[in-house]
Amino acid sequence: MNATLTVARKEFQDGLRNRWVLAIALILAALAVGIAWFGAAASGGMGFTTLSTTVVSLSTLAVFLIPLIALLLAYDAVVGEQESGTLLLLLTYPMSRTALLLGKFLGHGLILGAATVLGFGIAGIVIGIGADGIDIGQLVSSMGLLILSSVLLGWVFIAFAYLISVWVSEKARAAGLALGVWFLFVLVFDLGLLALLVSVQGGGDWLPWLLLLNPTDGFRLINMVGFDTAQAYTGVTAIASDIDFPISWLVLVMLGWIAVPLGFAILRFRHHSA
Repeated sequence: MNATLTVARKEFQDGLRNRWVLAIALILAALAVGIAWFGAAASGGMGFTTLSTTVVSLSTLAVFLIPLIALLLAYDAVVGEQESGTLLLLLTYPMSRTALLLGKFLGHGLILGAATVLGFGIAGIVIGIGADGIDIGQLVSSMGLLILSSVLLGWVFIAFAYLISVWVSEKARAAGLALGVWFLFVLVFDLGLLALLVSVQGGGDWLPWLLLLNPTDGFRLINMVGFDTAQAYTGVTAIASDIDFPISWLVLVMLGWIAVPLGFAILRFRHHSA
């Protein structure tokens, strides 16, 4: 455990030194405030709109941006060390390969978590100050849920990045696979689900459960909780409007999406040749 925390602290300090936290936080804050402010543009207005519309808009931003940032942050976590020749040195230290990988994962997770809290936190403060008629208590709870679920979503894709990084031997290939994972879960999966929805012509009570096969849709479902009016703005996740997914189940599903690829990454790394 001490070795894991030591590696995590080093990764986090490297992230601070390379200004990853600041860069991600500023990007999230700027885009979140911009999207929230222009939320009424479709209706010809300008300024902050209802809380449900704002949360849906911010969750859409997070779906596209958080997975991409997570993959870019961690796709070379292992293969980059291997190409630079430092992996062999790290493996000579008195710690297990599992502790090393978990420490690096924890460090990257803390970097993304801190940046997400800071970025969306700033956006929440700006919305609370600038918006009219928004219940502050509901704003705090909604933004808190958005931040928590965004962190979990980011950790899912950091886990995928680690699985890629231990499986390939070149950074260029790892980058290509990371981009492929982003396209699959952020764009292709929902297009395929829409095609399936059209093909069954509205039938099939099992269709909403397919959303749980995509962590980005699970993230959307978490942020739909408590907003009945948000259903019309959520695209493919509208098929789940008749099913009341408990938020605890959705969080457990997200945790499962973190554990499975990370577990496979650990198993692979144990037999990885430096």
